[in-house]
Amino acid sequence: MNRQRASGILLHPTSLPSRWGIGDLGDSAYDFADLLAAAGQRIWQVMPLGPTGYGDSPYQSFSAFAGNPLLINFDILLEEALLAPSDLADAPILPDTAVDYGAVIPFKQRMLRRAFARFQQGFADHLRPDFEAFCETQASWLND
Repeated sequence: MNRQRASGILLHPTSLPSRWGIGDLGDSAYDFADLLAAAGQRIWQVMPLGPTGYGDSPYQSFSAFAGNPLLINFDILLEEALLAPSDLADAPILPDTAVDYGAVIPFKQRMLRRAFARFQQGFADHLRPDFEAFCETQASWLND
């Protein structure tokens, strides 16, 4: 049996640096993956990535299928014009040493609702076929 040795790091994406109060799957995630590769690490182990409930623990998710919306990166939404820079002008001042879930959750939810409302109005319409295909293939759980 030929087993290749490997090493890596356990780090939940919410621990990555972010100007939005919680790490996400944006540039800092790509930068971290590049850092791991440069250091010869082959594995990035993460804890569950589902939406969290009371206590904000990744091990206490209310869905086995959904991803955590807190991991959505705002820079991508800005690039797609689903958010405008002015939308983020009233962002709360969030600590960069710990996640203040009480401040992060309502802020990110408000911004994500705004982005989805713009999507429904026709912004980033090139994404609609993928969105509709996702809704169709995931219909068995999506409305839960």
